[in-house]
Amino acid sequence: MNKLIPHRDPMIMIDNLLSYDETNTETGFTIRSDNIFLEDGRFSSYGLIENVAQTAAAWAGYYFYINELPVPVGFIGSVSKMYIYDYPLLGDNLTTHVSIIAKLEQISIVKATSKLNDKVLLECEMKMFQDGEAPVG
Repeated sequence: MNKLIPHRDPMIMIDNLLSYDETNTETGFTIRSDNIFLEDGRFSSYGLIENVAQTAAAWAGYYFYINELPVPVGFIGSVSKMYIYDYPLLGDNLTTHVSIIAKLEQISIVKATSKLNDKVLLECEMKMFQDGEAPVG
């Protein structure tokens, strides 16, 4: 993942890129015992949000990577319409899907869903800012 996102341990909250296209990406992530967002055996809301942000970052990062450009640094601008239905536990494998629903230059609005198997754990929208512009569509 180091080639797709600017994060480094202990802040890496995605393990692999499962799918990618011009407006969508999906990542996988296993909750490990050394995770900084693990609280009493549960992955916290902060961890879930960071997982979504890194999934969105992987979307842009993959575009830059395949075009042999430096991976941009990004920032969370805001989180809205967030619903957390449950929290994953130590050892659980999350799948997070992010769709780009709006994009203007370096600002993207994404819609995200994190699941454990078929169970939705989190839904939200997030505004992201990045250095460098990845095209959509």
